[in-house]
Amino acid sequence: MKRLSMIRKTFIFAAGLMALVATSAQSAEVTGAGATFPAPVYAKWAEAYKAASGNAVNYQAIGSGGGIKQIKAKTVDFGASDDPVKPSDLKKWGFVQFPAVIGGIVPVLNVPGVNPGQLVLSGPVLGDIFRGAITKWNDAAIAKLNAGLKLPDSAITLVYRSDSSGTTAVFTHYLAEVSPPFKSDIGAGKTVNWKTGVGGKGNAGVAANVAKIAGSVGYVEYAYAKQNKLAHAALVNRDGKTVQPDDASFAAAAAKADWKAAPGFGISLNNQAGDKAWPITSASFILFQAVTEKPANSLEALKFFDWALRKGQNMAAQLDYVPVPANVVDMIQASWKADIKDKSGAPVWK
Repeated sequence: MKRLSMIRKTFIFAAGLMALVATSAQSAEVTGAGATFPAPVYAKWAEAYKAASGNAVNYQAIGSGGGIKQIKAKTVDFGASDDPVKPSDLKKWGFVQFPAVIGGIVPVLNVPGVNPGQLVLSGPVLGDIFRGAITKWNDAAIAKLNAGLKLPDSAITLVYRSDSSGTTAVFTHYLAEVSPPFKSDIGAGKTVNWKTGVGGKGNAGVAANVAKIAGSVGYVEYAYAKQNKLAHAALVNRDGKTVQPDDASFAAAAAKADWKAAPGFGISLNNQAGDKAWPITSASFILFQAVTEKPANSLEALKFFDWALRKGQNMAAQLDYVPVPANVVDMIQASWKADIKDKSGAPVWK
């Protein structure tokens, strides 16, 4: 009887151990890092995906520059950047790139008496503000665009990204396109030499600084403006129309996008034609290693993005992001099959 009892205990322990192993095999954790621009929707997707699949997605919003460094170092399963990687660098670094979501960057401000969407700015005037040529809120150039709006005779404090940022790249590329003086004085890229102002890390850091500094203006992805209840500026677009940021104006900017125009879908959605187009619009991009040393991890990450692109679109729209069009999703998945492989050359996504 004693021997039988021991056998039963051994069997129960072994069964429990097998169940634990099975559970571990069924669940997986995907790691990613990079852009803060899409972080709100990635967090929402990750929560819903874990509830649906049991698999966790751990995403660190450290900025686009940090995301590129992490995927280059192979310390994460995927990287993320709002500034698409150039075709030459995709080839050099061995990356596969695709868009995951589309959103808009908005100027946000903290000016007493000015409500969200009430202040109107043009691209050239916004460029003059951010290159330090316009220093007062009641400057004649701002007043001309805002007849009837009482503007204070107070100094403008610029708030910018202190980290390497795809949001900064999209914002400065737009200003450099519409304002030659901005291009000459500041330039464009993930990091630039701002002449004045206060830095903040990530979209969250910029939003926090604008919220607490009276007279300030910064730039963030629209979801951060809404979440932090910040006033935003309306903008005059390429067709001379004054537009407000929302999913409709971001979608209008992306409506005629030629996603095949560049390897890795790396096109710009800035300054697009159209009466309703928001002028500072961008896709946010995901980066994978083309030859993965951890095919099981890469497959789990691709399963997450397959779910997000196919089933997470309503969640994106709730946060005023724009889903990637269905025909582009098909193109993206074709690129997964063709371009992401294990060391033997076998496709990871089948």
